Amino acid sequence: MLVLTFAASGVGNCAEVGGVPYVYARTGRGAFVAPARCSHRGGPLHLATIDASGNRLLCPWHDQPTSMTRLLRKGIPAVRSGNRVTAVFAVAADTEVVTSHRPLSPDLCSARRAG
Repeated sequence: MLVLTFAASGVGNCAEVGGVPYVYARTGRGAFVAPARCSHRGGPLHLATIDASGNRLLCPWHDQPTSMTRLLRKGIPAVRSGNRVTAVFAVAADTEVVTSHRPLSPDLCSARRAG
């Protein structure tokens, strides 16, 4: 297991773990660590919008939905304190990690209630 602390927003808000980028997202449904790439075509999921139901992220490349319920229930365990988030990744502790900045869509950095 890899326990990693990185920025929740701003510089260093993207943790690339073993080549897969993750960002911290905060929505009306809750907060979670999410992949920054769409699993369907590799689109920039960190720029996703939330669908009209408030339950799915929509990839900006092809509008393919990703369930926020799944991300909340089966996602990366994480705790935020101030502007830092500590997450536990199910990979070897010595897995390569690179941090960078990725802008987030307004939908992913707001705690406003959906609907």
